[in-house]
Amino acid sequence: MKNLITLLLLLILSFGAYASEGVELQEADVDVGDKASLLRGAKHFVTYCLGCHSMKQIRYLRIALDTHADEKEVLTDIAPLGASIYDQIHSAMNKHDAEKWFGTQPPDLSLIARSRGADWLYSYLKSYYSDKSRPFGVNNLVFEDTAMPNPLWQLQGEQHAVTRKTIYGDRVDLVLEKEGALSEKEFDLMVNDLVNFLVYAGEPAQLERQGMGKYVLIFLFLFLVLAYLLKKEYWKDIH
Repeated sequence: MKNLITLLLLLILSFGAYASEGVELQEADVDVGDKASLLRGAKHFVTYCLGCHSMKQIRYLRIALDTHADEKEVLTDIAPLGASIYDQIHSAMNKHDAEKWFGTQPPDLSLIARSRGADWLYSYLKSYYSDKSRPFGVNNLVFEDTAMPNPLWQLQGEQHAVTRKTIYGDRVDLVLEKEGALSEKEFDLMVNDLVNFLVYAGEPAQLERQGMGKYVLIFLFLFLVLAYLLKKEYWKDIH
């Protein structure tokens, strides 16, 4: 019994240490069925991310088809000037410039939501703060010493990290010191739309799968009824 209590105390203490070292992620409100959000997110990606990152596993045509948007509107409102509706989402940055400026080529973001998760992306994009020791003058609470500058700094504003003492150890909070072009609520919505699009881009077929799901459930329900009636018919003489 004594050994069991000791083991439980060690587990509790180890959990407390992990919680103090980790960063609590904020929850993204992902809804890939919200087509307006997907279109806004696609526009945000092209505007703020495409300068460095590609998304080669999806084409502008697929976005138009999945969101039931007009192809001309997608080209006008989302795609960069000169792009074709059949183009993949390619970055204009070449490998040589990327390695010169960042030390490495920025990754393709087609599957980033599947590898990192929506909550991680949402929290990461909101967790930049000023750090003059870093090459671009910013750091990130979720991804420490990130090589990526804050692409949304003009919209969010300037955050500073403030360390507070808690019973679990030091805790770092981010405080907005200089306001950006968007209010906090507007910025949260903008980031959520961007993350929603990244989740959709990681598996565009999920829209078709979810749309088909209700018909599968209806079929299974009808099959269950027929199976029950058939079972009663076969077993009625036995009773």
